[in-house]
Amino acid sequence: MNFDIIIIGSGPGGYVAAIRASQLGLKTAIIEKENLGGICLNWGCIPTKALLKSAQVFEYIKHADDYGINVSKYNMDFTNVIKRSRDTAHNMSKGIDYLMKKNKITIIKGTAHLENNKAIFVVDEKKQKTNYSAEHIIIATGAKSRELPNLKQNGKNIIGYRDALELKTMPKSMVIVGSGAIGVEFAYFYNAMGCDITIIEYLDRIVPNEDKDISRELNKNFKKKGINILTKSSVEKIIENDKNSTIIVKTDSGEKEIQADVILSAVGIDPNTKNIGLEGLKIATNNNRIVVDKYYNTNVKGYYAIGDVIEGPALAHVASAEAIICVEKIAGHNPEPMNYDNIPGCTYCSPEIASVGFTEDQAKKKGFDLKVGKFPFSASGKATAAGHKEGFVKVIYDAKYGELLGAHMIGYNVTEIIAEIVVAKKLETTGHEVLKSIHPHPTMSEAIMEATADAYNEVIHL
Repeated sequence: MNFDIIIIGSGPGGYVAAIRASQLGLKTAIIEKENLGGICLNWGCIPTKALLKSAQVFEYIKHADDYGINVSKYNMDFTNVIKRSRDTAHNMSKGIDYLMKKNKITIIKGTAHLENNKAIFVVDEKKQKTNYSAEHIIIATGAKSRELPNLKQNGKNIIGYRDALELKTMPKSMVIVGSGAIGVEFAYFYNAMGCDITIIEYLDRIVPNEDKDISRELNKNFKKKGINILTKSSVEKIIENDKNSTIIVKTDSGEKEIQADVILSAVGIDPNTKNIGLEGLKIATNNNRIVVDKYYNTNVKGYYAIGDVIEGPALAHVASAEAIICVEKIAGHNPEPMNYDNIPGCTYCSPEIASVGFTEDQAKKKGFDLKVGKFPFSASGKATAAGHKEGFVKVIYDAKYGELLGAHMIGYNVTEIIAEIVVAKKLETTGHEVLKSIHPHPTMSEAIMEATADAYNEVIHL
């Protein structure tokens, strides 16, 4: 069967590409070997947020007295917490199925393999092989959990993020290796549920891609929650016992032994680019990632790649934006290429983290003379009323022209206010324009205005 365009993978890159292609009049098919929505919807973004919401509710109940409410009896049903998360993912996947049908997109179930001359063969769950072809083929196969040589996942005592989303019983103790977004989100969830958590991070601080001030604040908050954090550390060996595992950890102060029921490997992801036929087509890769231009063309005409299989931030919203740009270019439009310096990153632990643009160190290394402002949520009326005074907003401006270079936030619901900075940067807004834009009171978002005022020595509430 022939199509104008076939997309391999139905994650936030793939399904968005399919919908936009259909909107533009292209006969479209999408190939998916598992559930529609890909890793993000089924095993990442959505189900983790459901778990984190359960953890947040549980923490509210435990601290209800702080809000003048007496809850005399409560308990946590771990099985139902996991079930709610899985049900949420399942319902969202059904929503993607609806969108495919609404947009008249052909859904092909199975594993795809690229052949010469724009051909694809798909093997379904019954091992039956069907051939398809298209003028344009977009590779959006996503990524999987990375495995370290001495940390092989077995789905039992050494697990990845997929296993962590559907554990049958609540572990008493867990070691999490890696402190990026996946690591710290699961650290918060399982700690809130009552699990003893240790984080092992190879670099010198947790959430190492964030601004240093953010790392320090999260470290402080996690330690208050009783989370043990070992930085500049690595797993050297795992000894499996009858009931748990002993992890030998190399630290600055020597080797340590930690016992845990479960070890969660959260050391990043690897792109799904193997065994899909790239080599036979001579599609260029670099470190297992597909090489593309600014419109996501590969070196072979008619083949494109988006999302986690190419270089760039492995984020759902990035894949979706790349999908739209790619498809619109295929359809003969003239889309604006992606500005990868203005992509927000969000981490949904508690306190939440949101950031966009340069960190303070990055801006200094690029030679900017800076104006830096910071406003703590301890001085925010809304944060105080909500019982979430932890964290701050930090803004970074170019002192010469007032250009907004970056913003870094940690605190309650900051993932909901980072978009203001993204739009401001897109519009090339200056510090004075942010300062003179009236923000509603009381809100968490007014901390952006206050932090900007601090940068320009005009802050009122500090």
